[in-house]
Amino acid sequence: MIVGCPVRDEHGSEWGTGPLEDRKMLLPMLLGVAWISLALAQPAAAGVDADTLVLPHDIVQRAASFADDLVLPDRAEAIDALTAPRMALLKPSGDGPFPALVLLHQCAGLNSAVAAWARRAVARNYAVLLLDAFSARGVTSVCYGPKAGVNLVRGAKDALQAAQHLRQKPFVDPKRVALIGFSWGGMVGLLAARRHYIDAFGTGPGFAAVASFYPGCFRIKPPGGRDYELVGPDIAQPLLVLMGGADTETPAAECVDKLTPLKAAGAPVAWHVYAGTTHCWDCQQLDGRSKTDVRGNHVAYRYQPDVVADSERRLFAFLERSWARK
Repeated sequence: MIVGCPVRDEHGSEWGTGPLEDRKMLLPMLLGVAWISLALAQPAAAGVDADTLVLPHDIVQRAASFADDLVLPDRAEAIDALTAPRMALLKPSGDGPFPALVLLHQCAGLNSAVAAWARRAVARNYAVLLLDAFSARGVTSVCYGPKAGVNLVRGAKDALQAAQHLRQKPFVDPKRVALIGFSWGGMVGLLAARRHYIDAFGTGPGFAAVASFYPGCFRIKPPGGRDYELVGPDIAQPLLVLMGGADTETPAAECVDKLTPLKAAGAPVAWHVYAGTTHCWDCQQLDGRSKTDVRGNHVAYRYQPDVVADSERRLFAFLERSWARK
């Protein structure tokens, strides 16, 4: 089942293929099966305390250990060097220090839509680490579950390590490093924004801000495993969630239902739902495509340049507010 991600882009086809990888270790298998059961997750049993729906630190650390750490790029390049989507460290001209973004892709991997966000960011005088969590690990998609140890928790560790990597660069302002995640990357962002996971990995202070584009805010229910929430009350830094009102793949309502009480309790969360907007509104390569998902839902992709422009405006205004908050 594809949950929280589009089909493959022009770099390859993953349209409806790929069962879960047969893992030798039980933990990554359960975390993988969780992807399949996300959309079928039942409401919490009465009396379950949402604060307990987190993975203990030892499980977090083990879940992230089945894939080796990424080798992150050290040499900064100009944006003109980015002729195709790939892992890259990009910067504007000049010495900085610049605010910096980690950009994390959808479940089908790095694509032209995410690379376009790198270009927008550099044009606004941001440094960018365009993160590819898959290619070096031999993975093309995790839309049907983790592959080669790449799961949501591993993604959160990747993102937090990328933040630490950027903070060590002389052209980066270490107090202005943010994560922008898309779909699967947005779900990773929900974890990376939480103090529990920042503390579990010990990779520094985390991000100054996190923005999640069209994530799923699902409760993960691994068969035989421990339920845990992607959204939690321990949000450490400002979080912006942007969603489509016509998104049948990662419905906005579930995010709104979970974010609303957190905001009322004082958590630094904000969100916006674009009426009539589908999943992956910035993915021009998917415009007009559709499918029926495992639940029988019709899922359509429609590129909406007006929403792209507005989400860009909202994103960078949110970042500026977050820097001022610091």
